[in-house]
Amino acid sequence: MDLEETKLPGVGLRHDFTTARGRRIGVISTRGGERELLVYSQDDPDACHAVVDLDGDEAEVLAELLGQPRVIERLARLREQIEGLATEGIYLEDSSPYVGKTLGDAAIRSRTGASVVALVRNGEVVPSPAPSQQFSSGDKIVVVGTQEGVRATAELLHNG
Repeated sequence: MDLEETKLPGVGLRHDFTTARGRRIGVISTRGGERELLVYSQDDPDACHAVVDLDGDEAEVLAELLGQPRVIERLARLREQIEGLATEGIYLEDSSPYVGKTLGDAAIRSRTGASVVALVRNGEVVPSPAPSQQFSSGDKIVVVGTQEGVRATAELLHNG
């Protein structure tokens, strides 16, 4: 399924996709945190059949109900707003010396200057993981920092 992203200058972002049954759905995310859920007309894919306005709390509840973690989306928006900030999802491979070890064992922030802001395991997001969070093979570790810090974190997690 393709997800289209459109920047809306002065407003925020619009994401659109088409369901397996051919319905086009969109979400406008404003800079203020509000969302508009768009259901496009089946007869005219450029016309909206329905628009549902959601505040930040309502959007979070709907996202939880749908099972869609929003941490990555928030980081992408943050990256757009702050020049020099890099965000990367680094996959932990079987060969990593940190498989079975904790975030605290890796000491990523003190060694690279980058911060681990989330861990994604089997589609479930663990935001702001604790130092006691144990790493498993296949984990996606979401890191924020300078480009250099993010690269150093990838190197550390891959090679020790």
